[in-house]
Amino acid sequence: MAVIVLAGMIGAGKTTYTTMLADALGTTPFYESVDNNPILEKYYEDPKRYAFALQIFFLNKRFKSIKEALYHKNNVLDRSIYEDALFTRINYEEGNLSSEELDLYLELLDNMMEELDGLPKKGPDLLIYLRGSLQTHLDRITRRGRAFEQIDQNEGLLAYYTKLHSRYDDWFKSYDKSETLIINIDEINLDHEEDRQFVIEQVGAKLHHIDNLPFK
Repeated sequence: MAVIVLAGMIGAGKTTYTTMLADALGTTPFYESVDNNPILEKYYEDPKRYAFALQIFFLNKRFKSIKEALYHKNNVLDRSIYEDALFTRINYEEGNLSSEELDLYLELLDNMMEELDGLPKKGPDLLIYLRGSLQTHLDRITRRGRAFEQIDQNEGLLAYYTKLHSRYDDWFKSYDKSETLIINIDEINLDHEEDRQFVIEQVGAKLHHIDNLPFK
């Protein structure tokens, strides 16, 4: 049994990878809520008004998901609580959150992480970082077609995506909750069977290395 979490910037393909790996593992995927998120589109329209509400919404949903995943011990999550603070800090730096809101968020996050430490399984077995160039992420955001994510409809979005992308490697270097694996998404096209098999084999080899975890 294994708990795998996907990490990566907006447009990395986390949902697609989650579906593929959950199928290969024969396990349950956990997906981040976008279509049922009542705040996300409002945030893109007015980040200063909705940033704190959005971060609390995501924190709550991701805490629930990681608790369920760690309890059942055999899941794939397309986003986790571990990288959530990165988005919150950038919102603070952009002036979308007050220092009081940031402190409240971080205190709440710390309390949640202490709760996770009390579970039978204290963290995921593997975090997979979907790493690519900024242009790859922008191309995928364009193809995905969510209007509120498009840079041609929001002049501040390109700067936001650029800053977020520039910070992900540092976030990844600081991550210490589990073993990790980097997938270079610039070189992978999951529409091709050979690329899908390559990713599955890489993950399978990594899981085998981590305490001989089973993988189909």
